[in-house]
Amino acid sequence: MPVMKQDYSLWDMLSSLLFPQKFILLSLTFLPRAILSQPSLLLPWNLPALKSLWFTHFWSFVGPQVRENSSALVIPLLTGHISRGITHPSPIHPPLSGTVLEIGPGSGMWLPTLSQIPSVTKIYGVEPNEGNAASLRQTVKSAGLEGKYNVIPVGIEDLESAAHIEKGSVDSVMTVMCLCSIPEPQKNIRMLYEYLKPGGKWYVYEHVKTFDGELPGKGDHWEPKQPKWLGWYQSFMNIFWPHFVGGCEMCRDTSKYLLQGAGPWQEVDLAQPANSPWFQTMPHIIGVLTK
Repeated sequence: MPVMKQDYSLWDMLSSLLFPQKFILLSLTFLPRAILSQPSLLLPWNLPALKSLWFTHFWSFVGPQVRENSSALVIPLLTGHISRGITHPSPIHPPLSGTVLEIGPGSGMWLPTLSQIPSVTKIYGVEPNEGNAASLRQTVKSAGLEGKYNVIPVGIEDLESAAHIEKGSVDSVMTVMCLCSIPEPQKNIRMLYEYLKPGGKWYVYEHVKTFDGELPGKGDHWEPKQPKWLGWYQSFMNIFWPHFVGGCEMCRDTSKYLLQGAGPWQEVDLAQPANSPWFQTMPHIIGVLTK
C-alpha cells in the first residue's frame, strides 16, 4: 500500500515552525487561573505544586483538542489497524488485550476508546499528577470502567510497591504522548519493559526529537529525513518548552530508548505516521513492539 509524498505550502511550514511558540503562549494564559485559585502556591516552597496545578488547568483545555487531532491515529493503533505508520482497513496486530498498563492517562481522554475494546480485561492507569488523578477517577465512572480500571497515583518508579503488579505479568503497555514527560526515561522505559509478559505488546504513539536518519523497520511509506537546522531549532525551543508544558521534553530520543535500551523485541513495527512532513518541529513515532 504505497503512500505518496504530499506537497505542502509555505504556510504549512511556517505554522509548524511557529507551533511551539503558540503552544507556550497558550499555556501561559492559564497561569493566572492557577494562581487565583490557590494564591498560597506562590510561596517558594509551593512552586512545584503551582506548576502541577497550572498544567492541570492547561491540559483540561487542550486535552480534548489533542484527542480530537490524534484520534485518527491513536484509535487505529490501539485496535491493531496500524502497521509501518499506515492505517489499514483490517487489523494487522491484535488490539490491546488482557491486563493493560496505561502510562500517563491524564484525565482519561482515551478511556471511551478503551471501554470499547472487549479484549481488555483490566487496566492500570499510572498517573502521578494529583489533579489529573482526581479527574481520571471521574472519567472512569463516566466511561463505565469501574471495577476494570484502577487509578495508580504514583510514578513508574513506584509502580511495583504501590500497585503490587508483578514483573512479567502485563499483556499490553500503552504509552500515548507521555514518555516525553517521564523522569529518567531510559531507566523507566526499561522498567516498563520488565512488566510485559513474553509476547506482550507495547503500543506507542509519541513525539520525539527530529529525525536525521531513517527509523528501524522500513516500510513502503514515505520516511523523511529532517535537516540539521530543524534539530537545532527544536533544541533551542526546548530551552523554554518544558517549563510551560508540564515538564515535557521536545528533544527526547524515545525511539532509541525503546529500540536499543528497553530490551530485546521479537517484532518491531515502529515508524513515523504516513505522510509526515519533513518540517515538523514535533515529529512522531507510532507502532507496536512485541516482547
